[in-house]
Amino acid sequence: ITTLINHKDRLKKTEKTLRAIQKVGQAVSVAVGRFVAVGEAIALENEELKEEMSHACFEARRAGTAIAQLTDVCGVEQSEADGRSTVFSDRTGMVKAARMLLSSVTKVLVLADRIVIKQIISSRNKVLVTLEQLEHVSTFQEFVQIFSQFGNEMVEFAHLTGDRQNDLKDEKKKARMAAARAVLEKCTMMLLTASKTCLRHPDCESARINKDAVFQRMRLALDQVIEIVTDARSSGEAKAMPISIYAGIKDFKGKVEGLRDSLYCVPCEAVAAQLEALVEQTEDFTDSAYTSHEQRESILQLCLVTRQETKQLISTWSQAQQSLKAKEVSEEVELAILKTCQSVSELRRELHKVAVGRASELLKLHCDHLVLQALKAAGSEGTLEAVAEYGRTLTEQREQLVETCRLLCHISGTEPLEITCIHAEETFHVIGPQIISAAQTLALHPNSKIAKENLDVFCEAWESQLCDMAILLKEINDVFEGRRGDKRTYLSLPRPGKHSANLKTVKAAKLDAEEQTTIAKLGLELRLLTSDVDSELERWEEQEHEVVRQCQSMSSVAYSMYLFTRGEGLLKTTLDLFHQAEVLSEQGFQLCSFLQSFSTQLVDEEKMLVLSEMEKLAASCQQLQVCAKTPVQGKSATFQKVDSSIQNTKGIMTVLVSLLPLYNKLIRKCKSERSSLGSPQHWRERQLSTPVKEDGLNGKGSNGFGVKSLEQHMANMTFLESK
Repeated sequence: ITTLINHKDRLKKTEKTLRAIQKVGQAVSVAVGRFVAVGEAIALENEELKEEMSHACFEARRAGTAIAQLTDVCGVEQSEADGRSTVFSDRTGMVKAARMLLSSVTKVLVLADRIVIKQIISSRNKVLVTLEQLEHVSTFQEFVQIFSQFGNEMVEFAHLTGDRQNDLKDEKKKARMAAARAVLEKCTMMLLTASKTCLRHPDCESARINKDAVFQRMRLALDQVIEIVTDARSSGEAKAMPISIYAGIKDFKGKVEGLRDSLYCVPCEAVAAQLEALVEQTEDFTDSAYTSHEQRESILQLCLVTRQETKQLISTWSQAQQSLKAKEVSEEVELAILKTCQSVSELRRELHKVAVGRASELLKLHCDHLVLQALKAAGSEGTLEAVAEYGRTLTEQREQLVETCRLLCHISGTEPLEITCIHAEETFHVIGPQIISAAQTLALHPNSKIAKENLDVFCEAWESQLCDMAILLKEINDVFEGRRGDKRTYLSLPRPGKHSANLKTVKAAKLDAEEQTTIAKLGLELRLLTSDVDSELERWEEQEHEVVRQCQSMSSVAYSMYLFTRGEGLLKTTLDLFHQAEVLSEQGFQLCSFLQSFSTQLVDEEKMLVLSEMEKLAASCQQLQVCAKTPVQGKSATFQKVDSSIQNTKGIMTVLVSLLPLYNKLIRKCKSERSSLGSPQHWRERQLSTPVKEDGLNGKGSNGFGVKSLEQHMANMTFLESK
């Protein structure tokens, strides 16, 4: 539409131009027709908005028809002779039609959005009603029947909220939605085992406390989802999110640097007051019992230096303000600004070092989960004294982790990461006591299988949160070091369309809790490898190099597979995962062809190095391709295939981590030799002149869309059924 409106007034009416204009107009008209068909179907299903939606659809269709008529220019001379308007003779008409189209399409989208919000609220209300019933059941038979209904309702709710999360543009809301959905996902399994334990041991107080905490957390998460989708806050959550030290430093530096442009209008008292607020926040670090004496002294010293530099800045700035000749910032003021910004940056660097160092130490200290194992053993032996002793140890660990999450929040670097830190803090704070109550129940009933299973589920949730904390730590470091803090979503699946009616024709394979935990651990390892690949890619001088782009694409595919292990992203089922694995193997083979071509320009020793890495990559891609294409049947075989796919993907990423620095080094060497020899042609230009296979551009090799039909994708798009 923009192209049609912005065409030159005296455009040459060649046959090629006329055909292009008519083709664009027809494409717009067809697209509008499809869009309107969906809107009209929505109108039929929602009586309260039927009139508004139908009118908006009518306007959109009318505008689309008008654009098609104005772009029907193949017989343009005859048309204008007959008095019929075209895009050439009636540019105003084209602009008017385009405005009408944009207005009506926006109206349809707004109405559809209201319907989606209504669906989410309705789904939440159904879940709440069933949750209330589950909380008060008295028999196993009744519980099984209601929990089956609850599971179906949670699947529907997960579908709706997952789509909503993907559609959100606000990164803060997206992070909050992800946190709330993560709570609901984990609590669903906790609710099952906690309720069963309470039914088996109805007079056990610790079992009741354990169950009540799960129900309360689920209700809070459900409320949070509704607050996000309706953009409202409940009366109980009027407080705003606390400002982190990172955000405060960023704002402080902005004010300080703003003094250059506003010599006469910014009160210096505001700068001084903001610094004092920042120094007060650093007390979270200095007052901590877990901060070493050396770290505490370093932070206090940097706060003192920053105060002194700020005081000097205010003094210098005040003198410049009193000078009638000061039309521009003097060298003294500029130097004071630079020194103040440098001192506060050093303070931020020290706080980052303390928080990240603390988190790394805790993760290493607790990676063996000895306390959890001891609690399980004490519970199975029925020794309440031992459970109480190890419970105190776990409580101390929880306090350390909660405080560390609070410190990480201060230095996280982005608002979405701040929200993730707050979610981690809340999770450790809640799950710690739940593990202890579950262990107490097992100690009171050491022969109870369901009490043991319940304790295992809560311990797994704790271990999972530690894995999430390791990923969070990596992402915070990425932001601090200037690397990409958020990963590009790899869109390999089409959005729902007219074939959405086929949603339930194929059921996804289900993974049990143990399998899900195993896959989640593999996923964490894969996530760290993709970060290593990204780090190597950022070292390349030529970011538009074909190898860089190819490896970025492969890293994004692997990242989407990692998201699958967390139950997130656009890969909803095992079939989607296997399709993505095929995509990755094809991209790997394309990279092998680049390596093969490049090796012909190298001397023997270097050539052998490249060919050796190429063979490793080809072997890993071959294994992944064979695994992805091998048909399997049954739950166990499907899980093994998922496990092998992730393992093989890890193998490919491992090869890339060692290959990229070697490739980069050799390319720089070749470039240096060519420049010294005056070689007229770049090897990459020769490589790019090689014909590219057509299926590499149109098939799944280039962007991962592949040739799978929309019907098959939509039939496979289910979520949480593996839970």
